[in-house]
Amino acid sequence: METLETAKKNLTKKGFLDIETPDINYVEEILKLKKEKNAVLLAHYYQIDEIQEIADFVGDSLALAQQAAKTDADMIIFAGVHFMAETAKILNPTKKVLLPDLLAGCSLADSCPPEKFSEFKKQHPDHIVVTYINCSAEIKALSDYVCTSSNAKKIIDAIPLDQPIIFAPDRNLGAYLNKETGREMLLWDGACMVHEAFSMEKLIDLYKEHPDAELIAHPESEAHMLKVAKYIGSTSGLLNHVKNSKKKKFIVATEAGILYQMLKENPDKIIIPAPAKEDNTCACSECAYMKMNTMKKLYLCLKHELPNIEVEEELAKKAIIPINRMLELSK
Repeated sequence: METLETAKKNLTKKGFLDIETPDINYVEEILKLKKEKNAVLLAHYYQIDEIQEIADFVGDSLALAQQAAKTDADMIIFAGVHFMAETAKILNPTKKVLLPDLLAGCSLADSCPPEKFSEFKKQHPDHIVVTYINCSAEIKALSDYVCTSSNAKKIIDAIPLDQPIIFAPDRNLGAYLNKETGREMLLWDGACMVHEAFSMEKLIDLYKEHPDAELIAHPESEAHMLKVAKYIGSTSGLLNHVKNSKKKKFIVATEAGILYQMLKENPDKIIIPAPAKEDNTCACSECAYMKMNTMKKLYLCLKHELPNIEVEEELAKKAIIPINRMLELSK
């Protein structure tokens, strides 16, 4: 195992401080350090249960961006993926923003390289750009509006009907929004591997076992999945639907991390994860990137204030414009 100095040198390569932590009570230490440093821990619903349990705020992308924009903490620890911590830094340029593992990326963000997208945008100069928040700061800087799955329809509806739109990076969410809004937005061909991992074949078998269950899905899922879903909504939308529904059994087509919060809020209901094509341990669809954050990495990151997120000043100034437009429209 490495010393602190060696771990710092290897940080970019490994993504986290790889130091031994013998006999540490992570929960106690994290809570103590948060208090000492006036730090706020923001966690996404897809994080491991233990992190959600001790977070100051757990939410979807929109709620986390809103929380990051209004926090009065001196430091933000973002238990999520890279683009989320980057957004928090853009909104708080003078605060320290920490991410437990720098390599916690996003398959959807990776599917939209800035150079290629910039070329695509140049080919359609009359179009304005609406991007899903799951993208890099460089893509946000090339956008007119940023949106989340919670507010995408509202943002698109606020744009004049005669204004052509490029929607990026998620083609599934874009196609769903075209149906919902009656638009013909030009879609960038990107996707989230988690939401494209569901098996229709296994789902049919699962339905036979649970004919009384209601299928609910995230709009990043593929069209055939959305076609059979009884409810389609953002992460927070799915949580609210289960809470308010009279139904007692649900099959949930999104990242399995949401089940922790769902079961916590609905102990009397049966929640079943939609099956993935791959035979994995949970028989569900998990985001490997979201699960890269662990209690140990979280503790070390808070203790040593590394890895921290930096966004180049000029880039941040451009990227904050579409983010602020989203936050304004989401009030």
